[in-house]
Amino acid sequence: MGLPTADKPSAACLASRIPYGQAIDAEALARVDAAEGLLRRLGFGQVRVRAHGKVARIEVEPARIGRLMEPETRSLVSRSLRELGFSYVTADLEGFRSGSMNEVLGDVPQAR
Repeated sequence: MGLPTADKPSAACLASRIPYGQAIDAEALARVDAAEGLLRRLGFGQVRVRAHGKVARIEVEPARIGRLMEPETRSLVSRSLRELGFSYVTADLEGFRSGSMNEVLGDVPQAR
């Protein structure tokens, strides 16, 4: 059909990058949006930057983790995300997976 967004990866709401129980504000969402935008400009398709306070946990497709770890890319990403306000920049070695913030829910005691 010629749609310009036909190959655009799915993207959940930016609030899904913030852990349960952590306050969501415009600044945190803007920081995540800018971080993910940088990674997309570097050629990473499926990407999530999970904001654990001052820690950025980067998820890219497992096959692309090696590219993220290339010295030049790693340095640029780390420096750029620190400029956005993150104190620590990490890569999730399991790679991108939809709903990864829900993985901790099994560890939370259920209300009775």
